[in-house]
Amino acid sequence: MTSNLSRRFRGPVFAHGLLAGCALMPLSIAAAHAGPIAATPIAATPVGAPRAPGSVTGTVSQAGSGDYLDGASVSIPALDLSTVVDRTGRFSLNGVPAGTHELVIRYVGFPDARRTVTVADAPVTLDVAMTAAVGTDAGAGEGAEIVVSGSRPIAESEAAALQIQRTSPSLVSVIASDSIGRLPDQNVAQAVSRLPGVGVQRDQGQARYITLRGAPINWTTLSIDGINVVSPEGRDARFDSIPSAIASQIIVRKAVTPDMTGETIAGNVDIITRSAFDYPGMKVQAKGGLGHVELGKKTEYEGSLVISDRIDTGIGEFGIVSSASLYRRGMVTDNFETDFEAVKEDKRPGYQTRNWARETENKLYRLTRKNYSLSTRLDWRPAPGHKLFAETIYSAFQDDEQRNNYIFDLDDQQSRAPTGSAGCNVNARPASGTTGYADVCTGNTPLLGTVYGVDLNANFTVRKYKQSVFTNTVGGDHELGEWKVAWRGNFTRSIDDRTQPAQLNYESPSFTNATNRLTVGYDLTDPQLAKVQLFRTIRNADGTFSRGAQVTAIEDFPTSLTRLRSLKAQDVTEAYTAKLDVSREASLFGAQTVFTAGVRYDDRTKTANEDLLDINSAAQFAAAGISTNYSAIAKSGGFQGEIPLGYTFQYFDRDKVLGLVDQAKTVASYLPVDANYYKVGEKVYSAYAMATVTTNWGSIIGGARVEHIRNDARAFSINAATSVATPVEAKSSQTLVYPSLHLNWDVNDRMKARLSFNTGAARPDYDQLRPNLTYNDANLTVSGGNPDAKPEKAKGVDAYVEYYTMPRGFLSIGAYYKDVTNVLFDSVQTFGSTILNSGNTDRSQYQFSTVLNGGKGYIMGIEGAIQQQLDPFTADLGLPDWMGGFGIQLNATINKSRADTPGTADIPSRKVRLPGASDAIYNLIAYYEKYGFSARVSYQNRSAWLDAIGSVAKVGDTVRGVDGGDFYWAKDNELDASVRYAINGNVEIYGDFANLLNGPGRRYVGSSAYTIEHETFGRRYTGGVRVTF
Repeated sequence: MTSNLSRRFRGPVFAHGLLAGCALMPLSIAAAHAGPIAATPIAATPVGAPRAPGSVTGTVSQAGSGDYLDGASVSIPALDLSTVVDRTGRFSLNGVPAGTHELVIRYVGFPDARRTVTVADAPVTLDVAMTAAVGTDAGAGEGAEIVVSGSRPIAESEAAALQIQRTSPSLVSVIASDSIGRLPDQNVAQAVSRLPGVGVQRDQGQARYITLRGAPINWTTLSIDGINVVSPEGRDARFDSIPSAIASQIIVRKAVTPDMTGETIAGNVDIITRSAFDYPGMKVQAKGGLGHVELGKKTEYEGSLVISDRIDTGIGEFGIVSSASLYRRGMVTDNFETDFEAVKEDKRPGYQTRNWARETENKLYRLTRKNYSLSTRLDWRPAPGHKLFAETIYSAFQDDEQRNNYIFDLDDQQSRAPTGSAGCNVNARPASGTTGYADVCTGNTPLLGTVYGVDLNANFTVRKYKQSVFTNTVGGDHELGEWKVAWRGNFTRSIDDRTQPAQLNYESPSFTNATNRLTVGYDLTDPQLAKVQLFRTIRNADGTFSRGAQVTAIEDFPTSLTRLRSLKAQDVTEAYTAKLDVSREASLFGAQTVFTAGVRYDDRTKTANEDLLDINSAAQFAAAGISTNYSAIAKSGGFQGEIPLGYTFQYFDRDKVLGLVDQAKTVASYLPVDANYYKVGEKVYSAYAMATVTTNWGSIIGGARVEHIRNDARAFSINAATSVATPVEAKSSQTLVYPSLHLNWDVNDRMKARLSFNTGAARPDYDQLRPNLTYNDANLTVSGGNPDAKPEKAKGVDAYVEYYTMPRGFLSIGAYYKDVTNVLFDSVQTFGSTILNSGNTDRSQYQFSTVLNGGKGYIMGIEGAIQQQLDPFTADLGLPDWMGGFGIQLNATINKSRADTPGTADIPSRKVRLPGASDAIYNLIAYYEKYGFSARVSYQNRSAWLDAIGSVAKVGDTVRGVDGGDFYWAKDNELDASVRYAINGNVEIYGDFANLLNGPGRRYVGSSAYTIEHETFGRRYTGGVRVTF
């Protein structure tokens, strides 16, 4: 829709001024600099010693491939002087006193290497190529070679990840670029799901959201190269719209430091994109694959291309890297869903625990799913010590969907249900004028029985669903003597396109013609399969109903078109970010210390607009020449899935359906849906200060972050009687402070202990802050905003011990605790109001969801991980050499959580699990890699978790769940496998095998016996080739 409410000043003056100043200052300094500045990507100062002119600079790479060893440590132990190699392979040790010193270079999976250098007034250059065994003792001036080798992709990626993790001053887990794609990782969520403490939440078989250590998904933030990115859906970061192909590394930060945004509670997933300076020269990587989807016998294919090069010019060195990726899959689904309710008319003995199935349905999808991305990054080093870059990334997730939806409305005649309270003898025939719904006297139970004269709602939807992120960043890193300056500017547009080109609704005749309606025999006793049988309905002379002949083809029951709609809908989020970070090295109490401070400004706005074409009368259908019979859009061909439905049906023809929409346009137009419009703005002004103190025993990081948040929300309030739209607005502001402290103790060369105290606050999502109600007729849902919702605040402690075994082994154990106030709950219930009814549409039975603040809560748990390959031990164990290729990666997280639900004077608060928190997450990975061949099998398990709390009210004379209780996701199991064979150093063939268990995505209400959604998607098999030059 177009509304003056959606017009808002863009490009805030503050952000533009900050960015311009940050960009021009270092460039002018670099241009005026008379001599070269030492290239010091990560510099260090000796403890307790004055800075001296001597320095040791250079690179560390892997012999043969030339790949940089990001994260390798370079130190002079005698001086307590150390640094870390950056992602471009460079290191610099500054302030080294004149004399002879021993350097130690260390990288996971490689033996320590020691080199002796003599430092005078001139800088010493040391370029190191690491290979398999310790080699010559050549001096620094001869380009000494530290020999460590390894060309196994799994092993090398493990080493790269562990090295970054080991040298990090805070708790992190890492995926290195070579390991992304080892399993069928179409998106970032799947790529990181194998890391310790990481679980995923899937949609239609594809990983979508990430949970860290079992915590709610809104506690985890997403960033790209350190800039937080707003997901198309909002604060619940959606990771399946970001292909893993754009990433060089993915760093999962579990300890929240002051330089991270305050809305990070559980952790942050930072996607480090590729840079041309990651590689020593030109690089080309390509991948192509073709696969088979078992369910529906569909096809999938994937491809990616990365091209990178570096160019040395008279004004500095440039690097450019571009990438593109595409994943496409055809698929169908096996689905059933059931909604339950407490029925007030049911008063027979035992009613207090009975929840009846008010409707059961099948949503039968045919769809094509795509993930694709394009990205380009330009880097420039205008002078030593100065780096500038510009980057643009476009990524998208798209579903082209066709859905046959058959709803058996069992409670359509609930008002006719008997209201007797005495016990009764069972009589299969219901009383005159009743249907058997919620009637134990007919022998029916909530999970097994027969209902007569049932209304069939048949809905047919064409949907073009697309979520995209377009993010653009400019930035620079500059060394200005004792100071380091980093600045970033970003603009991101995220679009959630919910367009539904067509939705057609067909319904049974009215109940007065019950003999033209269905009799449904339902059997819901198996949580893994809802069974229905369809029969003719017979009306007896005494007004009772009986079951007639069984009917197989659902089209044999008469239905008529009652409504045709076409929806154009987009939610657009635009975000501007400007940030400036300044750091300086100093000596504090004789310890090497880096003081860092920064400011940041975020301006985000989310706007939702809908335009609807809607015709719903016989006169309109006639005027448009639209047939009301389903045969007008049906196509030949049977069900493509495998689930036993209990009936047959015909799919609809997409082109015929869209043709009806074109006919409808001759009698109606698209009109704005004011009720579903909203605009929510958020401005965040933040600043932080922190200090990193490095000693000979470890490091300490301490500091605090302050954020001032301003929100304003605008929408329309609709008068149900007059349909008049009145603008409404809600504003709020708050200031939050987030202190944190992190201690790291290097127990010895292989063991590290970490202790962290941190704070954070998860704010309500943007759509949850809107001041109105919105509805979705296709999904039969109503959602409501709550502009008074408060952020849930958390403070916690983490304690971990890590042990690194040679050459690439890792063992860790840790415990954590977080205390939470104002816990945010998603609340779901039947809407139960007629205020949104319009035309012939009754929305009173739609599912209503909103967000509410509860009381206090907590989550605590333990996390363990082990990673080891057999190769180092084969000789000692007397095993043949080929057995050295076996390895394992195991990790597990065990949680306990509790939270107080919202309560009132009539309905007291309850204690439940923290929403979204699983009690257990574990990943079991076994692999073999040797002689150019590698294979890996991965099993992931996440236990059940609370999805939303159900409405609790007095039903009859008992307080209980109105819709059966609270809503849960059942446990999630996933088994994947992959094989690789390197034909030579440039060409590799691969095979990926996904969803081998074909486990369901299942939700339930109250207890696991009451399944409300069950969906399977089939196994997938893909093979292809990958080339690197």
